[in-house]
Amino acid sequence: MSVIEYDVIVIGAGTAGLTATAWLAEQKLRVALVTAGEPTACLSTGCIDVCSRDDQPLAGIAGLPDGHPFHRVSPEMLGQSLDDFRQMMADMDMPYKGALEKNRRVLSAIGTFKNTCLVPATMEASPQSDDERIHLITFTGLKDFYPGYILSRFPNASFSSYDAGVSTTMGIAANFEDSAFLETFLLWLERQKIREDKIAFPAVLGLESAFSVLKQIESRLERPVFEIPTLPPSMPGRRLFNAMKDHLRRRGGVIYWNWPVVGVERSGRQIEAVTTEAQGRPNSLNARAFILSTGSFVGGGLYAKRDRIVEKVFDLPVFAPENRDDWFDQDYFSMNHGIGQAGIAVDDAFCPTDSPWNNIFVCGSILARTETLKNGCGHGFAIATGRAAARSCLERLK
Repeated sequence: MSVIEYDVIVIGAGTAGLTATAWLAEQKLRVALVTAGEPTACLSTGCIDVCSRDDQPLAGIAGLPDGHPFHRVSPEMLGQSLDDFRQMMADMDMPYKGALEKNRRVLSAIGTFKNTCLVPATMEASPQSDDERIHLITFTGLKDFYPGYILSRFPNASFSSYDAGVSTTMGIAANFEDSAFLETFLLWLERQKIREDKIAFPAVLGLESAFSVLKQIESRLERPVFEIPTLPPSMPGRRLFNAMKDHLRRRGGVIYWNWPVVGVERSGRQIEAVTTEAQGRPNSLNARAFILSTGSFVGGGLYAKRDRIVEKVFDLPVFAPENRDDWFDQDYFSMNHGIGQAGIAVDDAFCPTDSPWNNIFVCGSILARTETLKNGCGHGFAIATGRAAARSCLERLK
């Protein structure tokens, strides 16, 4: 068995884990991120939801229930976290627009509006009401995108369809990375004689170069252009994940990809190492502290058994409604399923409560009482708690 030493090991490669790892790497710690595979961030819209309960994110957070973990993040910490995120994405040539003071709307793939805080610059021109004049470009055979729904909600909209030769979001996005394809497409687009004020595209304008592609289209057509996030798989979500991953590596962080944690080594009240497997070979990753950011049920951090819910790495105590009958509401579409509160309860330092181990920190959607969908606490919450847990971890190590 190979043994590798670090100051901190972060488990889970979602937005929270990537934020925590990159920040610790910037503080010159020896830090590694361990992940069993791609996170759910790749399925997201790429937008940074802070709290969508109110038009003002801070007012929405103030209105969250007393036990919500967002109350453990100061407004100053939240603001600094988002400022650093915007700077990071600008450095990666994938700028984000928006401000913590006010939420904005983005158009969805089915014509409804989504409330969010920060958006990729490719969505900045998204309409804020359904009376705007837009021209929708769709692509032959593209699934997970429904132009008919959008057109039915926008009385001043029209559309054109282009055959890109492929019908998947990934395939079309890859085509837009080719300058010859882009030029052919631009010539076709000019021939459409579009009269509307804005041009909308499904989010397929490139794998990593979407902002540059969008600017070229705006220059040729002389009007604002914006992307509409599709249903998963989501190119904006994948761009977000890839940019954060590349930023982490530039800061000196190490990523162990497809190395699932299969065991834990303990001594007294300390976790000393996690055991992983890669290509059938066991490895011991030793560290002075550990940050858990494996996500909730979708991310694989929690697992529901018949009578209890289990945290899968350290077997930490999980908060959940005690009676299993209270896990689910009778209304399938309800936002009040009790199981939505399940997760790891933490103290002000983001250490798990009632845990026998004193060198574990927790962040992201695995935190108890988050209720991500109900409260609109998505990537913004992950970024803020990732930063907060990392700072507490650094203070403990000092």
